[in-house]
Amino acid sequence: MSRTISSSILRLKLAESLAASSPTLTRRDVRLPAIAGKALAVIGVRRGGKTSFLRQCRADRLADGRPAESQLLVSLEDERLAGMSVADLGWLLDEHARQFPSLRESGRMTLYLDEVQNIPNWEGLVRRWIDAGSVELFVSGSSARLLSREVATSLRGRAMEVLMLPFSFREALRHAGEEPDKPWESIRPAQYAQLDHRLRRYLVEGGFPEAQGAQARDRAALLSGYVDVVVLRDVIERHAVSNPLALRWLQRQLLANPGGAFSVKKHYDTLRSQGVAVAKDTLHSYLAHLEDAYLVRTVAMHSASERQRMVNPRKAYPVDPGLISLFERSGRTHRGRALETAVMLELERRGYEVSYVRTAKGWETDFLAHRSGDRPLLVQVCLDSESDETWARELRGLEAAARAHPRARPFLVTLDATPPSHDLPHGLTWAPAARWLLEEM
Repeated sequence: MSRTISSSILRLKLAESLAASSPTLTRRDVRLPAIAGKALAVIGVRRGGKTSFLRQCRADRLADGRPAESQLLVSLEDERLAGMSVADLGWLLDEHARQFPSLRESGRMTLYLDEVQNIPNWEGLVRRWIDAGSVELFVSGSSARLLSREVATSLRGRAMEVLMLPFSFREALRHAGEEPDKPWESIRPAQYAQLDHRLRRYLVEGGFPEAQGAQARDRAALLSGYVDVVVLRDVIERHAVSNPLALRWLQRQLLANPGGAFSVKKHYDTLRSQGVAVAKDTLHSYLAHLEDAYLVRTVAMHSASERQRMVNPRKAYPVDPGLISLFERSGRTHRGRALETAVMLELERRGYEVSYVRTAKGWETDFLAHRSGDRPLLVQVCLDSESDETWARELRGLEAAARAHPRARPFLVTLDATPPSHDLPHGLTWAPAARWLLEEM
């Protein structure tokens, strides 16, 4: 394949990449898989912080004493590189090797390719570098041409996924300079109220980095722009969507009703009653596209039967609680649903596979979470525990799920930080949401 970019521009890009300073960034609590011989594919929703995370990894290695020339972060979303071919990228990497011939053999070199999807046929070059085995390799990407998850799948088993979601509650506190520096048991009582207030703010503001601290109107405009770009570029343009009206309606329904049971038939019937012609299979495809773009996360009902998982409704959640208020038109705060969303996303961050539980009598528990090597978790989320009716409903579902899953650790998580006035059944653990989101219990 022929070159398209001049050698002078590529040398300049190489020099800039090596000389780039390490900006001060909010540290992300992301675990990197420790599997040798694999590239790390950083995936997630647009504007969720993937590029900043690559910079954090580079800064960590520089702080560990590695020389700057061993940490090559190449941003491939540079207008000077428009039309860049894989041969150009190969030439740039070979030029780096010519300038620093001993680095590859040292085993201390790290290559970061940001927005790698901008280079056609990049996969073969990256696979060759992985197979060489002497370089630590990170890749990231997101666009209508190649969604972030496909960056990993394009490497055919040679990559491990690293999921990057918007800020967690702890990361949002860290970003604002308010992260507790002690374990929960050592925090002064006066700080509990401060954390409770900050959590309520997080449930409205969400965790997108650029939205932190923004005024409500500015935040709404910013997040609406994010959603529009994802839907337009990563769904409509990419998949040549023929019925954008139905897609937009579906997107609004899912984001406005977090934790609600999603039935394609129900939405199909509603759209048909409004005169919108759309096939059920099309709605299934639209849901899958929104998931692939990381705008929506779905949770299936737990069952040993694949058929039962398929025929029962899934529950849909936005990728960030800050998106809920954009589409809520009833005037309700949806605080309980926002908390449920935050808990589900935190389980994903911690590496759990999440489902929900429905007992034979129809009682539900919000989440059953499995993680390799650990006991499962059962998590029931509610705003408060003072109402007798709420207490009975939430505990009934959690107790029934605990009987059906005796190995699981059952938790009742409430937004209200005041301990329940009711007696908690034996074996069940109560946790205020602020504590549960800040530390694993």
